[in-house]
Amino acid sequence: MGFFDGLIGNASNVEPSEVQKEIGNVLMDGEKVTAAFKLIRDLIVFSDKRLILVDRQGITGKKVDYHSIPYKSISHFSVETAGTLDLDAELKIWISGAVEPTISKQFRKDNHIFDVQKILAQMTC
Repeated sequence: MGFFDGLIGNASNVEPSEVQKEIGNVLMDGEKVTAAFKLIRDLIVFSDKRLILVDRQGITGKKVDYHSIPYKSISHFSVETAGTLDLDAELKIWISGAVEPTISKQFRKDNHIFDVQKILAQMTC
């Protein structure tokens, strides 16, 4: 997993300590990154306090949107696996009170979507 997986949309594991340094300015004092996954330029970050979605925008990726979701606000989530002809798997997350999924992320046909789902299940229970 690595650069080429990111280019074709596969999720890849990112070392939590690297992400801790990269997004340190949005972390609370004492907050620790426990796991992170890279999707092309974006990141899905799990800390011990919340889920942080890092969305790099524009050609250079210098503009960044940090979407912070406390685990207690996640009412439910779903994983739709890729099929034979459908190569994309999808993660959907609902926030308390929302009828439609608030967040939807596409994954290529790989097992990292299950890793993300396991961490979500652990953090929201």
